[in-house]
Amino acid sequence: MSPAERKQIIELINSEVIPAIGCTEPIAVALCVAKATETLGCVPQKIEVLLSANVLKNAMGVGIPGTGMIGLPIAVALGALIGKSDYQLEVLKECTPQAVDAGKRLIDAKCISISLKENIEEKLYIEVKCGNDKQTATAIIAGGHTTFVYIAKDDKVLLNNHHQAAFESEEEVLSLTLKKVYDFATTAPLDEIRFILETARVNKAAAEQSFEGEYGHSLGKMLREQHRRQMLGDSILSKILSYTSGACDARMAGAMIPVMSNSGSGNQGISATLPVVIYAQENNKSEEELTRALILSHLTVIYIKQSLGRLSALCGCVVAATGSSCGITWLMGGDYGRVAFAVQNMIANLTGMICDGAKPSCALKVTTGVSTAVLSAMMAMENRCVTSVEGIIDEDVDQSIRNLTRIGSQGMNETDRVVLEIMTHK
Repeated sequence: MSPAERKQIIELINSEVIPAIGCTEPIAVALCVAKATETLGCVPQKIEVLLSANVLKNAMGVGIPGTGMIGLPIAVALGALIGKSDYQLEVLKECTPQAVDAGKRLIDAKCISISLKENIEEKLYIEVKCGNDKQTATAIIAGGHTTFVYIAKDDKVLLNNHHQAAFESEEEVLSLTLKKVYDFATTAPLDEIRFILETARVNKAAAEQSFEGEYGHSLGKMLREQHRRQMLGDSILSKILSYTSGACDARMAGAMIPVMSNSGSGNQGISATLPVVIYAQENNKSEEELTRALILSHLTVIYIKQSLGRLSALCGCVVAATGSSCGITWLMGGDYGRVAFAVQNMIANLTGMICDGAKPSCALKVTTGVSTAVLSAMMAMENRCVTSVEGIIDEDVDQSIRNLTRIGSQGMNETDRVVLEIMTHK
């Protein structure tokens, strides 16, 4: 692999694996509101938010960091009051109790409206219009959680990348395969990829903070107490499950705890990181081995998400746990063939798990995903792999991945519609 291609891959990882506080969909909405407010130049008297169905679904039932509140209205209000767009997905990190009180007053004033944007194909779309009696400002995020494609103040367009962004995304996507991912992870100079260890530090700290409190369904904390000892024992698997679900518990409950996200999702970042970290620590793996396993895990997730898209009807834990299964398989001593087996086993098992929004019970799905990751790795190390005569699995692992992402991005669109309808009519 050439130095130029390695540099491209490193830049890709650095752009996709970034810090985030809170669930990324409502935080992205807050980011868009912050940008519109900054463009306006003052706190708006009226804020109109238009969202794609997938963003709306992922923002309805999740806690907003530092507020003790659930859902979009407080995220919108805080985005206008204290949000700073320069902070990206940490846009609300300066939230205070006083800001929350001011946000509640803004909500009570009935100046915030949130609705579905009709007739758009983009699954990640956020449009914010804000203003007062004298002027208005508009900001639009599309395609990525921090990707602004349009900004305007009154009639003056300050940014318009609608069509250019779509063209660039088609032209500039780095062409990856599972073999290329594996080769990069296992051969890249260590000093060039050591940065990935920050995901281990940040996400493990998030899990350990969750054990100190009561967040969401407290699944991670429960697995550390009597239920773990009685049912699972003091095993590596039980520790993997408790750490991974614990970080998810805190994040979905709205704890003011940063995590390292992957492809716009904190839960994906958690699930791609912590199973690998805990397995490596419990088996006394070296820093280099952990580094390469984490790169393999995170880059596999990025590769799969390239064809799946940022948001879909498929639960993100399916993709993230596939990444961690690769990392664990490699730490077990697996070569490329066994890593490919692990991916095939994952796709044969978890495909079809629906996304019904971001919420505390995501910790349950994350636990299911990483349990399957360990099982798939164990099977792979025994040279056991689901074959191409079974279901959607193809002889070629990259084709199996495309089959998975086709189901998630196309085949489950009607599922997405029905899920949103159910969620909005309860």
